[in-house]
Amino acid sequence: MPTSPTASELPNSRTEADGSAVVRVLSYNIRSMRDDTAALARVISACAPDLVLVQEAPRFFRWRKKLARLAAASGQVILTGGGTAAGPAVLCNLRATVERTEDVLLPLTPGLHRRGFATAVVRFGGARLGVLSAHLSLRPDERYAQAGLLLDRLAGLGTAHAVAGGDLNEPPEGPGFRRIAEHLQDGWAARAWGGEQTFGATAPVRRIDALFATPGVEVLGCGVPLGLPGVTGNDLRAATDHLPVLAALRIPAEPAG
Repeated sequence: MPTSPTASELPNSRTEADGSAVVRVLSYNIRSMRDDTAALARVISACAPDLVLVQEAPRFFRWRKKLARLAAASGQVILTGGGTAAGPAVLCNLRATVERTEDVLLPLTPGLHRRGFATAVVRFGGARLGVLSAHLSLRPDERYAQAGLLLDRLAGLGTAHAVAGGDLNEPPEGPGFRRIAEHLQDGWAARAWGGEQTFGATAPVRRIDALFATPGVEVLGCGVPLGLPGVTGNDLRAATDHLPVLAALRIPAEPAG
């Protein structure tokens, strides 16, 4: 099983003396919280993330209340997204200083589910980071177009460094996945750690969930977390139908002035 070349566990969150920051980012499709929400909260808490990029957050009746309960149970707060982004959301812990947020709805193809992006710009000490959570289409041509929109939107955040994560609905050899990976670092390919396959949770056979980072961000490790404290295999299977992807990233400090 691949691990980080430097440690058996991902580095903990911290701010460096030079103003850079080590940030733990989790991407997780939570299937509209239709499964075991207590197990879901345990998984998120055990990952100790600074940012959680959620896909399939609740979108309908009392969706804000449901997402707020999950955030509180897992040591997070709602940053943006949910119903207003057609499913993607971003949670964060109190280490993050929020600069701005925006939910983006993508063009609707008749007969298909509406898609969107949840985006934000946050700071960790002297490090400034653009953030995007996405859940791409089931239809290949629409998915490829949405991959391009993801790149455009991430660039439009106006930050030197950014992270994007989500459920791409295709493996790394897919054209949409490859379109993103041509411009961003695929966390697993950059520095594999933990497990690789993300879907389904009971017997994972495909890597369709991923975290990407812009050039200049150092990937310290990225993959499906294994051996989480206080979390059993049953928890991972009961929480949702996807496995989470966790990364530790070192974000350079933004130059002064």
